Amino acid sequence: MSSAAQRQMKASPEADLSPAKHAASDGEKQFLVRGTPSYRRASLAFFMSGFSTFALLYCVQPLMPIFSADFEVSPAASSLTLSLSTGLLAVAIFLAAAVSERFGRRSLMFVSLLGASLCTIACAVVPDWNALLVIRALEGFLLGGVPAVAMAYLSEEIDPRGLGASMGLYIAGNAFGGMAGRVFTGMLAEYFSWRLALGGIGLMGIVAAIGFLVLLPPSRNFIPRKSTVRYHVDAWLGHLVNPALALLFAIGFLMMGAFVTIYNYAGFRLVAAPYNLNQTELGLIFTVYLFGIAASWAAGLLGDRFGHFLVMPVGALVALVGVAITLFSPLFLIIFGIVLLTSGFFMAHSVASALVGKLAHGTKGHASSLYLLGYYLGSSVAGSLGGHFWSADGWWAVAAFTGVMMLLSLLASLQARRITMRG
Repeated sequence: MSSAAQRQMKASPEADLSPAKHAASDGEKQFLVRGTPSYRRASLAFFMSGFSTFALLYCVQPLMPIFSADFEVSPAASSLTLSLSTGLLAVAIFLAAAVSERFGRRSLMFVSLLGASLCTIACAVVPDWNALLVIRALEGFLLGGVPAVAMAYLSEEIDPRGLGASMGLYIAGNAFGGMAGRVFTGMLAEYFSWRLALGGIGLMGIVAAIGFLVLLPPSRNFIPRKSTVRYHVDAWLGHLVNPALALLFAIGFLMMGAFVTIYNYAGFRLVAAPYNLNQTELGLIFTVYLFGIAASWAAGLLGDRFGHFLVMPVGALVALVGVAITLFSPLFLIIFGIVLLTSGFFMAHSVASALVGKLAHGTKGHASSLYLLGYYLGSSVAGSLGGHFWSADGWWAVAAFTGVMMLLSLLASLQARRITMRG
């Protein structure tokens, strides 16, 4: 192992992440402290940004069966409306992290949210399938300016003693946005049309972007940096050689890939016999995201109190059990399995997000971008690949594919804990 890797390993154990040590090393910084008005405004702003990001990104998910029928494309092809967005988002995260190091976090996130909202409105009026895919790809690229930058802002500006709770609230906003985007889109598509549904989500995104800009306090600890390509490459490589961080990046890929695959193809299963759900009923199933909201917030608090590496594998295990339960035929058991999957996923994701910010020493935006690169590549790659499993052998194949990914996530989280505690 290189000397740089050894230095990062020595600095990274969670045992060395106590509030007292943070306060000692960061005493000169002006953190947003839990309980203050600025902390509450920042937390609400990031809840709104998470809400808007996931609503805009995932509003097409309940529409995939409609796209498949209206545009005469396969289930795997219909999933490209989401996979292209998440794939381009993953690529854009790298550029966003680099740009934000030079120009700041707040303005970049606002422009990204506003641009993505306008793209969703454009999707509502475009007549051609290929044009729809191009706009969804552009929307994903624009949204890349939000996730990695958001995690970097929180890691820089929030008092480490309140970071887990604040990150948990941000992830809760993701969950609420994912739920709202899916539920409202499904209901509007059922009673009106999918075009009106996308237009409504786009307008909601514009309102959220403006609210975000008004509420979020300007950065107080951010220092603009003039940088070269070599600087960014060295920063990314510096985080990759830390094995604990590398495992967190892998967990993001595996957990998100499995999660999105289940949600992508559950719709195809449930609109068919014997369930025959309509779009409104299918959309209402996504209200299970409420469990994800509660789980992410609770996981952040529990992680701050008992240790993030204790909470993360529990979340992966809960999600794995949820996948297994979806194999049963009764509708209430399928929904219960999705509830467990959603709760476990958001537990693990909120804790992993906080750990990336804590274990990364310097260039936190680059560390966040690597985590989210894996996270959204998992959504893009596994989300589309799952369509071939669905076409090959139905839900059993989908569950086997996602179950293996969840099991690997659980093993990776346990290994990351061993590495960190040993260091």
